[in-house]
Amino acid sequence: MSKTANFGVYAAAFEKAFESDDWSLVEPFFTEDASYHVHLAPPMGGCFEGRAAILAYFKASLDQFDRRFESRDLALLEGPKEDGQSVWVRGRATYRAAGVPDFVLELEETAYFEGDRICRLEDRYEPAMEQQISAYLNEHGAKLGISAGD
Repeated sequence: MSKTANFGVYAAAFEKAFESDDWSLVEPFFTEDASYHVHLAPPMGGCFEGRAAILAYFKASLDQFDRRFESRDLALLEGPKEDGQSVWVRGRATYRAAGVPDFVLELEETAYFEGDRICRLEDRYEPAMEQQISAYLNEHGAKLGISAGD
């Protein structure tokens, strides 16, 4: 299976895990010593080492941010592009909740593979997007139960 196909199967499993909160669904897609680099300031970002830490971060991040909204709509803006052992995508998530304006988050994600499994996952945000995240949370985070300290 191509790396692009592997990434697509992983992405579908991630969405099923998001819906069910069963993170064992994505466990087989990562090497035991995988790393995940989220290029945002903590607590939303950081470097997570090992499959267990990545799965724990997925749950915590989604519980502390995504699940605070009533809906989350995803769109692929560019890619996937396969380059050797990696797959790159650029996407958008639109979050909606009553009482706050929609929030549109854009990011680039690169998955690096070792065989059929992801050994490194990296999320990057444009500096303007980082500023928009901070501004949105400062203005509307309290209404959603989200704070920079969550």
